[in-house]
Amino acid sequence: MIPLHVHSNYSLLEGVIPVDKIIEKAIEYNLPVIALTDTNAMYGLIKFYKTALEYNIKPILGTYINEPSDRKIYAVFLAKNFNGYSDVCRIITSRKLKKDFSLFSLLQAYHTNLFVISGSAHLLRSIPTYDNIFVELIITESHRKNSLLLYELAKNRKLKYIISNPVYFSNQEDFILHKVVKAVQHRDTFENIQNKYLVDKEFYFKHPDNFLKYYNKVPEAFKNIDYIVENCNVDLQLGKYKFPKYPDTKEENSNTYLRQVSYAGLEMRYKHITPEILSRFEMELNVINDLQLTDYFLVVWDLHREAQRRGMVTIGRGSAANSLIAYCLGLTQVDPIQQNLYFERFLNRSRSSPPDIDIDFSWKERDEIVRYTFEKYGYDKVAMISTHITMKARSAFRETAKVFGYSEQEINKMSRLIPWTDARNLPNVSELFPESRSLKFNKEPWKTIVNVASRLANFPRHLSIHCGGIVISPQKTTNFTALEYANNKGIGLIITQPDMYSIEDLGLVKIDLLSQRSLGVLRDTIKQIDKNNSLIN
Repeated sequence: MIPLHVHSNYSLLEGVIPVDKIIEKAIEYNLPVIALTDTNAMYGLIKFYKTALEYNIKPILGTYINEPSDRKIYAVFLAKNFNGYSDVCRIITSRKLKKDFSLFSLLQAYHTNLFVISGSAHLLRSIPTYDNIFVELIITESHRKNSLLLYELAKNRKLKYIISNPVYFSNQEDFILHKVVKAVQHRDTFENIQNKYLVDKEFYFKHPDNFLKYYNKVPEAFKNIDYIVENCNVDLQLGKYKFPKYPDTKEENSNTYLRQVSYAGLEMRYKHITPEILSRFEMELNVINDLQLTDYFLVVWDLHREAQRRGMVTIGRGSAANSLIAYCLGLTQVDPIQQNLYFERFLNRSRSSPPDIDIDFSWKERDEIVRYTFEKYGYDKVAMISTHITMKARSAFRETAKVFGYSEQEINKMSRLIPWTDARNLPNVSELFPESRSLKFNKEPWKTIVNVASRLANFPRHLSIHCGGIVISPQKTTNFTALEYANNKGIGLIITQPDMYSIEDLGLVKIDLLSQRSLGVLRDTIKQIDKNNSLIN
């Protein structure tokens, strides 16, 4: 194994190596295993895990956590098993949500299912010498003196140690990209960004041969690395769904309760229940039960019922209208029997993904039902789903030009001529798009600027909230994913770090509670009509 831990571009302006490029490098160097340890984050961890498995590379899942008061104090956490992965999620969540977060106290709480690696002498002197703690000896020249001191510390405290070369970029030439994103992060210029924000220029993806010369000097370090690799075995069981549990079934099981409430709706919807209707009803219930979706239907029904109880205007949409059960539960208002709609288009036994029942609410009332969801199903089991806002052509150009010292006025003059396209098109934008013909990016300094900006294509810039996605977990959400606030002020809604695609890969089920302005207008119109009629009468 090459002894390193990698920080991808999903660190949000920390590392600059995309997940796909990490796997490409691993294949190029014939590496059987690699660890991803994004800074205070797991934004790209599920994508990394999934992609690594596709190429038969063993993924080691972890994170790099620094102390808020002194970011030079850090620890790398690597998960031994699924419980260790859950611990990683909880550690990141604590780092993001708790104002009194302390790395020192954290290390004493998590030391069973994790390996801990640190090159911070102050931290290593202050914690008990657990068997799972390793001293990190970084092999670059600028870290040589510190690594020698840490080596002595390891010997004195009888701590195990490894050698390492952390990775923040693909090759040495990519240091410029790292410098640009750090300048973007700190709202500084390329020339003035302080060295304290930058990592070692040697923190690039080196060939394994670079480490062989250290084998005879510190063979124990390589044995320890092998030990860590052998004992990190996380199975995330991607694709195995974790459906939310409906808590109000009382003494009946979920299947029986869904049948009861659905049949009550059936009797309300149809004055005469024909054998055809009853056959369709039973068929749909059997499919729902067989696919273990009973609780999912009950949860969506509960949210819809509560909205109606509060007098909200709400309606289901999409392929759920093909379901008789959804119609009986009041989730949709289209009779699938009368309209000859096929249930299989919505749900069938061959479907590999869970159903998607979208519920529209008035834009004025949707937040109220979101609050109810958190209160009913538990703040520790509910979270909004994040959206990763990535850099496209305009945003990449603007951010890079600012870093190179250009004024907002100069940037605006050019950026308005750049279409909404992939940032990779920037170097050739004047040739590809008629509206960009006047842009002359073939001369310096613009040539360098657009070349750098094009390499920021699809880099995550910041997090936002999915327009309607909410996840309700059967267990604590942090068993499966890390959480953070939707803004950087430490207040507001809590969101998942992974986006909706990774959330679905994890098997957590997204429920869409959508905000629809037209429903609010419709409700206000009805109220006004009622008011006018009362005045007339």
